[in-house]
Amino acid sequence: MRLTQKLLMLCVTATVAVILALPGRPQEPAAQGGTIKSQVNLVNLFATVRDKNKRIVPSLKQEDFRISEDNQDQKIAFFSREVSLPITLALLLDTSGSEQNMLGAIQEGASTFLGRVMRKGDEALVMSFDLDVDLLSDFTDDKALLNRAIRRAKINAGGPMVTPGTIPTRGAIGTDFYDAVYLACTDKLATEAGRKAIVVLTDAVDNGSKVRVEEAIEAAQRTDTVVHILLVYDPREGANASVAKKITDETGGRMISVNSEKKLLEAFDQISEELRSQYTLGYYPTNSAPDGKFRKVKVETAEKDLKVLTRKGYYAPKG
Repeated sequence: MRLTQKLLMLCVTATVAVILALPGRPQEPAAQGGTIKSQVNLVNLFATVRDKNKRIVPSLKQEDFRISEDNQDQKIAFFSREVSLPITLALLLDTSGSEQNMLGAIQEGASTFLGRVMRKGDEALVMSFDLDVDLLSDFTDDKALLNRAIRRAKINAGGPMVTPGTIPTRGAIGTDFYDAVYLACTDKLATEAGRKAIVVLTDAVDNGSKVRVEEAIEAAQRTDTVVHILLVYDPREGANASVAKKITDETGGRMISVNSEKKLLEAFDQISEELRSQYTLGYYPTNSAPDGKFRKVKVETAEKDLKVLTRKGYYAPKG
C-alpha cells in the first residue's frame, strides 16, 4: 500500500478511535426559541479496586465511588460490575536480543495466560517486536492458532512491520517497544469496542522506536486501551522500570516485575483476575467544550485504604 494511502487510512482510524473511546453521544433536543444545547459525551471508565493487601475488592456500590475531572466533581450516571463483558486483547512479546535467555519462559507463560484468561466472546492477537514489529496472529478466538503464533516468535527475527508505511522507517537500530504499543492501538484496537487491553512481556528498554513514549501513551488513551506490562528481564541486562510504570500508570494498567517463571505465572494470574473483576463507571462531563484537550480524571473510594486502578484521563472530542 502506498505511504500516502496508509497515512490517510491512519487519520481516518484515529478519528474513529476518538469517537469509540467516548461511546454514547446523545444530542440534547433543541430548547424553545431555537437554541441548541451543547453536545455532551458519556465518558466510560473501567476500574479495578484493591485493598492494602492487594486483594481484589468486588462488592462496592455506586455510592462508594467519587469521580473528578480536572479537579471538578462529576456525577456518576452509569455503574455496573463487569465480570462477563468480552475482552479484546493484544499480547506483545519482546523478542529483542536482551530477552534471549527469557524467551522460552515468555512463550510458556503467554500460552498459559491466554488459556486462563480467554472465555467465549473474547478475542486476542499476538505481536512480537525487536528491530521491527511483526503481527504473528490477527484477532481470533482460536487458542490453538494463538499458541502457534506465540511459538513462532524468534529473537531478532527482523520480519516486515505489521503496518508498512504507518511510521516512517529510519533503519533497524534497536528495540521498537513504543512503536509496538502505538501500532497495536492505532491499527488494531482503535476500531474495537468494549474492554480493550494490551499485555506486554518486555524489559521496557527501547532504543529504536520512531514514536516517543508519550505518543504511545496517547495512542492508548485515545483508544481507551489499558496497558499492562510484565517486566521480564535478565538481571545481567537490566530493565527500564520507570518507563514501564509511566505507561501503565497513565493508561490504568499494572506493572509487575518478574524474575522467575513461577513469578511470571503468578503475574499472569493477577492480570487475568484484574481483567475479570472490573467496575464500569460513566459520567457526562461538566466541561462539554469540544476542544480536543486532555482531561485529567481521578476515581476514588470513600475508604482511603482502597486503591483504584483506572486510566488517568481522556481526550475530549474536537469540534
